[in-house]
Amino acid sequence: MTDLSLLVTGGTGTLGRVLADTLRGAGHEVRVLSRRAAPPETPYRWFTGDLLNGLGVDEAVRGASAIVHCATTLRRGGDVAATRMLIDAARRSGSPPLVDISIVGVDRVPFFYYRAKLETERVIEESGLPWTILRTTQFHDLIAAMWSAQKRLPVMFVPGGVRFQPIDVREVAGRLGELAVADARGRVPDLGGPETREARDLARIYLRAVGRRRRLLPVRLPGEAGRAYRAGGNLALEGSVGRITFAEFLRGAEPGGQGHQL
Repeated sequence: MTDLSLLVTGGTGTLGRVLADTLRGAGHEVRVLSRRAAPPETPYRWFTGDLLNGLGVDEAVRGASAIVHCATTLRRGGDVAATRMLIDAARRSGSPPLVDISIVGVDRVPFFYYRAKLETERVIEESGLPWTILRTTQFHDLIAAMWSAQKRLPVMFVPGGVRFQPIDVREVAGRLGELAVADARGRVPDLGGPETREARDLARIYLRAVGRRRRLLPVRLPGEAGRAYRAGGNLALEGSVGRITFAEFLRGAEPGGQGHQL
């Protein structure tokens, strides 16, 4: 018998699937809202739906003790529209608390995706629902994917003068799990990784882990967004930090024992 029924939107994504496992491991009933059909023998209450057109959203939200909003899209305007759809469904279902995952620097880096996340935060803050927002730095998975995508190139392009502070998605899921069962807290302290490293250093760590050699070619990111990145607008200057470094992630460090699939 579980005390809470927690809904995870985007439950098949990089963060969502880890969060679902984390919440289930803590003994809670977990609902997953995804555009994908339920896999065979899923341990979750599965709702196939779409936050952009509303399909299945009311059914997923109805009776939920709290909602953790991990669904996201690069489609322009998509995150804001999806969040409004979710909020409307929550209002019709007793206004459960809403926990949202956002990104460190959305108020400092003028990048279209960051602007959408900042607008999403504003929509949540004005929703009338009890709400909590956690901003984190980039996941280790994203940094690794940035390098892996270039594996067939003779050189590796790296953002010149840019630092990253990547964090392990399992640590983010653990923090979200705590927030999902707590009272709404508004904006909580940002969560960043344990190390702040130049992009070229992270690229070298990745290349060592996969046993490759590549010449690193710095590329200067253009415009205001590039200047903001070089100024450290994407870094968690205050707040709490994780423990698992990028190198440990690549080796498959605990907790969970699952690193990047090289």
